[in-house]
Amino acid sequence: MKKMILQCTLLVLVLSACQQAPVRYTQNSPEIETVKQLISNYDSKNYDTSMYADTSKTYYNTKDNPMSANEAMDFHKDSDTNYISRGFGGSHQEYEMVITDKGETWVNSWLDWKGTLAANGKEIDIPIHLTFQFVDGKIVREHGYWDPTTVVLELQKIEMEAKMAEEEQTE
Repeated sequence: MKKMILQCTLLVLVLSACQQAPVRYTQNSPEIETVKQLISNYDSKNYDTSMYADTSKTYYNTKDNPMSANEAMDFHKDSDTNYISRGFGGSHQEYEMVITDKGETWVNSWLDWKGTLAANGKEIDIPIHLTFQFVDGKIVREHGYWDPTTVVLELQKIEMEAKMAEEEQTE
């Protein structure tokens, strides 16, 4: 009898050890496809917010003052006035989905963004990291990180040159 109980216990232990744990990391998921669609929408200037939860919060280069999905789309529209063309592209786009120890679902992406300034035709290339938290298939948080220095300095230079040209005309 002891032998049979021991064998049953061992069998249960072996079977439970063979159970596969849930996938905590992948490069293929519906959430990744949602992020890819969001990036495609951005590239085509389709400012669709249907992928976001109504209460979503977007943070670009900050951890304070979140934007709603609509405010984030307005941010992109306002920025678009500075560019002849802009978007994500190239072969170095990476996406991964992780489930954290707390059970949160996040999609991380590392992308190359390229834009051509309307005022002087200068091309700018910036690596960007975007990360999205999902709940029930919707984006509830978005964080975007990039170094805007090149764009800011170039826009300041364009503004300064325009002011100098204006001053020369008034003299």
